[in-house]
Amino acid sequence: MQDKLTSLAQHYDLTGEFLNWDEISPIQDFLNTGAARVQASALISSNAAEIVKKAASQLFEEQPELLKPGGNAYTTRRHAMYLRDMGYFLRYCSYALVAGDNSVLDERLLAGLRDMFNSLGIPLGPTARSIQLMKNIVKEKLAAAGVEDTTFVDEPFDYVVREISETDL
Repeated sequence: MQDKLTSLAQHYDLTGEFLNWDEISPIQDFLNTGAARVQASALISSNAAEIVKKAASQLFEEQPELLKPGGNAYTTRRHAMYLRDMGYFLRYCSYALVAGDNSVLDERLLAGLRDMFNSLGIPLGPTARSIQLMKNIVKEKLAAAGVEDTTFVDEPFDYVVREISETDL
């Protein structure tokens, strides 16, 4: 797993270029949000079950057909698997959040995920929606904890949503 600084240094090392001024601003932003990133990770870690439960409740309220016969979260077993998967997404988003780099999402979470979900008949739309709901809950909790700017939370969650929502043309 790389962080923003490591991936940037690796890029410039491989290309033999000097670090330019345009790259310094994102590094400053990353460093300036460091404490808030760690706080967000701690908040996610200590509230993961609650975040997943609340997001699932909101999702199933929006899309009750998921809980009905034939729905992907119908039966206790499938419902539990759905919650488990939401927990995985939340955990890996927290890793990427601290690192400031989405490579961990590609390496550990997204590689082949869309194909696997499609082959198992797991709908990607509700999965993407659950990730958006978890992001919103995390941002609400951070704001309640006194973090004024929570925009840094968007990046890993939105990245996962984009990646699993892509459609082949």
